[in-house]
Amino acid sequence: MSAFSNGDIFVGETLGTAALILLGGGVCAAVTLKKSKALNAGWLAITFGWGFAVMIAAYMSASKSGAHLNPAVTLAIAVDTGDWSKVPVYLGSQLLGAMIGAVLVWATYLGQFQANEEPTLGIFSTGPEIRNPIQNLLTEIIGTMVLCLAILTQGLNKDLGMSGVGILIVAFTVVGIGLSLGGPTGYAINPVRDLGPRIVHSLLPIPNKGGSDWGYAWIPVAGPAIGGLLAGVLFNVAF
Repeated sequence: MSAFSNGDIFVGETLGTAALILLGGGVCAAVTLKKSKALNAGWLAITFGWGFAVMIAAYMSASKSGAHLNPAVTLAIAVDTGDWSKVPVYLGSQLLGAMIGAVLVWATYLGQFQANEEPTLGIFSTGPEIRNPIQNLLTEIIGTMVLCLAILTQGLNKDLGMSGVGILIVAFTVVGIGLSLGGPTGYAINPVRDLGPRIVHSLLPIPNKGGSDWGYAWIPVAGPAIGGLLAGVLFNVAF
């Protein structure tokens, strides 16, 4: 799957995914929480914030782990290359990093969270505008396939990973997915991006935080995982 050691993968994926969620979740907190200077900045701020989060996290971790930062990406690469040997360390590190990043979002906006009067799950995890499991699942599969195909065509499945330009292209791809495909579900397109922060949300002592919506939680995990697997198959066949 890669030339990186398990130790380097653990460090790179934990650090990178923590940065991804800190900055991505941070923009969600910024536009949502009262007493934030970015309150009500809107969907454009969120989509570009997540795109920049991907870019920064990938640059931070590329030299250590190849900057997968997403189990769907790891699965797509494993399907394409046939090498599953390092999948567990990638996935475990990504989930740990996502949880760390979510805690850091809470710490950064601690005063705003303490003054909170509304449910806060949307800062941490995704949710559908129309709750229809089949549609929601399909939306996540499609969005994730776009992401993973863009990443694979930039060469992340080849030895040491993408170039700096490739990382920039993927960051803009994430912005594009958010703008074009993110409206129905909030575009998780990454299982740990949703699951890790959702776990943290359920545990943190946030006033008036509301529930963690575990009935929906399987969709932003299963949808991106399926999308990653399908992207790996499609890339293997087409390229």
